[in-house]
Amino acid sequence: MDGSRRIIGKASATDREPNSAEKFFFWLAPEEIVNPFDIVEADHIGGTRTFGLVTNIEQVTDAPSHLSNYISSDFGSTRVLPQTPRQGANVAEVSVLANYDPSDPKRYPMGIYMPVQSDSPVRFADEGGVHVALGIDKMMEYERQHRDRVAIPAGVVRISNGSRVRVYLDKRYVLGPEGAHVNIAGISGLATKTSYAMFLIQSILQTVGSKDIAVVILNVKQNDLLVIDKPRHDMKAEEYELWELLGLRPQPFDNVRYLLPWGKETQTTGLPNCFGEPPDQFQVYAYSLEDVIGTRTSPGPGLGLLIRVPDPWDTLGALIGEIHQGIMNQEPKWSKVSTWSDLLSGPPLMDKGVPQEVSGVKPASVGRFVRILRRVVKNRQSGVFVEQRATRRAVNLGEEIRQIRGGQVTVVDVARLTEEERALALGHIVQEVYNMYAEATVDELGDLPKKVILFVDELNKYAPSRRTEGESSILEYVLDIAARGRSLGVVLISAEQFMSEVHPQVVGNCATKVIGRSDSSELSEPAYRHIAQALKAHLTRLNKGELLLSHPIYRQPIKIEFPQPAYRGIGHERAG
Repeated sequence: MDGSRRIIGKASATDREPNSAEKFFFWLAPEEIVNPFDIVEADHIGGTRTFGLVTNIEQVTDAPSHLSNYISSDFGSTRVLPQTPRQGANVAEVSVLANYDPSDPKRYPMGIYMPVQSDSPVRFADEGGVHVALGIDKMMEYERQHRDRVAIPAGVVRISNGSRVRVYLDKRYVLGPEGAHVNIAGISGLATKTSYAMFLIQSILQTVGSKDIAVVILNVKQNDLLVIDKPRHDMKAEEYELWELLGLRPQPFDNVRYLLPWGKETQTTGLPNCFGEPPDQFQVYAYSLEDVIGTRTSPGPGLGLLIRVPDPWDTLGALIGEIHQGIMNQEPKWSKVSTWSDLLSGPPLMDKGVPQEVSGVKPASVGRFVRILRRVVKNRQSGVFVEQRATRRAVNLGEEIRQIRGGQVTVVDVARLTEEERALALGHIVQEVYNMYAEATVDELGDLPKKVILFVDELNKYAPSRRTEGESSILEYVLDIAARGRSLGVVLISAEQFMSEVHPQVVGNCATKVIGRSDSSELSEPAYRHIAQALKAHLTRLNKGELLLSHPIYRQPIKIEFPQPAYRGIGHERAG
């Protein structure tokens, strides 16, 4: 037996702390080091093995109290040896994951979940054992039987004996149909959540098959994701090794197109409104009034996404509906309204600067609507709203989203947009993707990618846990995708600092949850009740690059490490 399979301790049951079907204890040999999140195996009844996750380690001694130890050291002297040598041991607490019969896995189909017997030898689990403990072996068996790749590399588990074990996600619980969606939370530091999301997307594309999957990514911070098609030049040997260990190629994204917003200077400079230098190839998108309202055959995202104020009596909603119907149906009184200035300064809403009554909506409410919309599209806008969009210079974002194809990655930059503009862009994307699949005929579905992955950072701003005054109607689209996305083929990968700030229906519908370092007050929120109390304390001291991964086929969340993305970091600022 090699060193990694040596016995590191033996199970221990006492009258006060008995072993059970859910957990067991074992004492460690004096020279052994075990840490929380290690996965161990214990010999069990009938030649089976029981696997478990170490959740805590304590040192126990025969001292009846701390005062006994104090008195034993000559009443608190730090310079003398204790007068009474204490007998002690390190004892680990283990949460049971699975039971397995290595000689005949089908002999006990339900497993043996009798308590682990006292004095049973305990070892570190090897890779095969970790896979059994987490249920990954069932995934591999499905692949062999159906010749269908379902295992998506998700990272490695580092065991305290120095071994690194590859772990996988089940495609059926990431992309559907069994489950879908991934949520990543934590205050781990610069780009940790984004890095894992981008690593996971790359892993999905390389293993499951990129031809049937389209990816839409929102860039919300600086120019972080505007060079994902450029290779990194500072990758270290250990990073290459980790990529190769997972069976993946460390490479940037292929077939990427960038959609960047029109800015106030774009008309003269030709440059988009983005941080740093723009990518080598890009398209600029802008919003005219027609783009927002749309046409009868191709509705736009709607003015409702721009009105982020309380409307308890739906007065503004009624006015917005009247505007949409009037312009789309080309009704006579709306026939001269074709630009933002027409809508905000002329009839039927305004006459010589005075608000008018429109279809039963009082002038005061019309005036309020005009003031709000003028602030968004005129006074405080970043430049993305234009009077007329020149089709040769700027594109309609929705039309571009409808052109997505399998194997293509589309990055939409919203980093320099205002909050209202971001909500409009994201709402437009979500609306188009949702409608593409929800309303497609059988023939149209054949032309669409089988799956669309949508990556959204700062999800709490668009799907907040509590309905706030600034909430926009985008929430309803996000809730629909979270609830129905797995059946439609639309997968949401989202990230935020605090999971508790995201709408519980969105979090609840995310089959896979990833958590980085978090503070104790956040971990006390109901969103984290799926994590055992014993593990929550360890989440406050995770290192950068370490994450807690919860997946439906795993019996307990596990701590993983993952390789950093192989594309250039933080945009062109690190181009050298």
